[in-house]
Amino acid sequence: MLISVYVPFVVTLLLAWLAPHLTRRLAPRPAAWALASAALVSAAGGTGSLALLALTGIAQIPSVAAEGHWSVPVLRAEDPVYLTVAVAGGLLLAASLLSFGVAALRHFRHALRARRECDRLPGETELAVLDDDAPLAFTLAGAPGRIVVSRGMLRCLADDERHALLAHERAHLRSRHHRFQALWHLTAALNPLLRPLSETGAFVLERWADEEAAAQVGDRTVVARAVGRAALATSGMPRPIGLAATGGAVPQRVRALLAAPPPTGRSRPLVAGALLLALCCASLINAASDSDELLDSAKRARCAAQINAGVAYTCHRVHHVHEQVQPIDSPRHNSPSDRLVSARAGAEAPAKTG
Repeated sequence: MLISVYVPFVVTLLLAWLAPHLTRRLAPRPAAWALASAALVSAAGGTGSLALLALTGIAQIPSVAAEGHWSVPVLRAEDPVYLTVAVAGGLLLAASLLSFGVAALRHFRHALRARRECDRLPGETELAVLDDDAPLAFTLAGAPGRIVVSRGMLRCLADDERHALLAHERAHLRSRHHRFQALWHLTAALNPLLRPLSETGAFVLERWADEEAAAQVGDRTVVARAVGRAALATSGMPRPIGLAATGGAVPQRVRALLAAPPPTGRSRPLVAGALLLALCCASLINAASDSDELLDSAKRARCAAQINAGVAYTCHRVHHVHEQVQPIDSPRHNSPSDRLVSARAGAEAPAKTG
């Protein structure tokens, strides 16, 4: 436990550092799934490690030790974690859970607002065109969700670029990219070390939609022009509440669209990430096993102490009772029948004398 409990934090730092480099070597779709898996496992591993660190401190509280039936002195002597580290782990765990709760509430409100906006949009089709001169283009997640485009945005684009823009937004909606985005935001709130994964994930989602649009349109240059013109038209405007074609690092996206399609057969980055996640899980399981063994040892020590105390108390009571018993001089008067014979003999003696 001395080392294994800290391994998930090291793995999280490595993933946060390697994620941008590894995702460049992958196609956007598998990269998004890899980042989602890494964020989920790393967040769970980090939270579990903090919980184990906090447990070593909480277990030393006398009232908790009484409920758990383990020995506090033995736990303090055998615990490899300093009490200050355990207290810090508990405080970080509480802060992480509070941050996660706030982020979850914020996400719920955002989803509720998006659904209300969907209900207010005109028409019942997937596409909703707003009579607005401001250039707008984004998706609203819901059941089934809507694509929102303003007439101002449509006037900024040519016909083929409009088709590419709508294909991009449709890819966001049909691939449920808002779920990936929610996962990354919540895991980053739970573990701030995962914020680089959330930022990289936002870029990967836009690249995923770009590649889907390029495959549907059949011309990567058209999609690059549509993304660039839409970004220029919306520069300086507030960020929309949903996923948009103007999100992410637009220059890098345009550069990727003007280059060759990303390779699809690379597996080394996935293998490297899987090994790191396996290491995280294995170390957390090992730390949990060591913690359970530590508590069992403290329980056995308390049971042994209680047994020894019980034997000592019994011996003391027996010795005390033995000291209170009155000694009898003659061993022949030990039984009731002997005492009765002696009493009769004493009564007959005066009669014979008279």
